[in-house]
Amino acid sequence: MPECNLKANLNQCTCTYLSCHRRGKCCECVVYHRSHGELPGCFFPREAEKTYDRSIRKFVEVYSKG
Repeated sequence: MPECNLKANLNQCTCTYLSCHRRGKCCECVVYHRSHGELPGCFFPREAEKTYDRSIRKFVEVYSKG
């Protein structure tokens, strides 16, 4: 498995939970959120991400509005 490019990931990370120890470690972040039935914050638009509701239900709600 390739090394995680933490610096590049952090430059692009849109998650507003700045104290998260998984921030910028995308593989760890995805595994964590999947294990909780959620999606990572970077899957959401900025305003929805700030609610910290990472549920699949919220994802569908946000992207089904047209």
